[in-house]
Amino acid sequence: MVLLLHLNNVDEEQWAKSLGKKLGQYLIVRQGDNYNPSEIKYIFVWKPDEGAFDGLDNLKAILCLGAGVDALLEHRSLPKDVPIVRFVDDELAQCMSDYVVANVTMHHRLFCRYQSDKQNKTWSQFFPPPANERSVGIMGLGELGKDAITKLKPLGFKLLGFSRSKKQIAGVTTFAGEQEFDDFLRQSEILVNLLPLTNETKHILNYDNFKKLKRSKNFTPVIINAARGGHQIESDIIKALKDKTLGAASLDVFEIEPLPKSSELWQLENCFITPHIAAISNPQTGVNYFSKIIIDHEQGKPLSNLVDRKRGY
Repeated sequence: MVLLLHLNNVDEEQWAKSLGKKLGQYLIVRQGDNYNPSEIKYIFVWKPDEGAFDGLDNLKAILCLGAGVDALLEHRSLPKDVPIVRFVDDELAQCMSDYVVANVTMHHRLFCRYQSDKQNKTWSQFFPPPANERSVGIMGLGELGKDAITKLKPLGFKLLGFSRSKKQIAGVTTFAGEQEFDDFLRQSEILVNLLPLTNETKHILNYDNFKKLKRSKNFTPVIINAARGGHQIESDIIKALKDKTLGAASLDVFEIEPLPKSSELWQLENCFITPHIAAISNPQTGVNYFSKIIIDHEQGKPLSNLVDRKRGY
């Protein structure tokens, strides 16, 4: 068995060394090495080049370093019939939930309002309601969405969940499919996006949908996007933040990354920007995870956490 590493924008050499310690009985080659493409049984990829899959006619599986596979599925030379294994990482889920909880509580407690008051040297006491009077809508009820719900639930928020297919989660009002999406939005004050990026979810964070969110006398809706930049139309976010359709936004991902210096988002005080740091895959966890995937599969066990190409995740 030969494993090919094709990892860009990460330390491929270190990954090779660490995987080698776990997979000592197997040969590991890197993209710059001399190897026979027909001998490659597994390829481990991150942001693969155009020719990454050339000649790999005997692949058993494609291993993807990321939890999201939207970019990989758009690769022009991606083999059609080879199973794709995505990365499932408890630490990544924890970090993503940390980001979500921090931003939900920040917006619930009206930090934007008090930051403005500080700049204007205004002492204006307005007391936010308790968390059980604030609704938080989570878009995406996969591993990341469910973990975020688990972390938010003890804080007392009214939790709503939206997914492609119906799911039952204790203590959460769930919605599914296009027919229930508007009802979900109308009941959500803080909207958190953790959806996979697919043709159906692209540009779901748009002005028309922002207008449907729940608003009240003392709270203007907020969006939080920690999924993919392709989910949002940034010109719509700018418009909504300026005309108060949205009270604030927390954005960790963008249509173009790094976010261009010319983007008006930088200038908006009610837009909280982080440079795609909500969560990252832990290398040691990844080594353990993918080593086990390969060893188990070589022993005849089925692959786990497979991507459904039709659904896009």
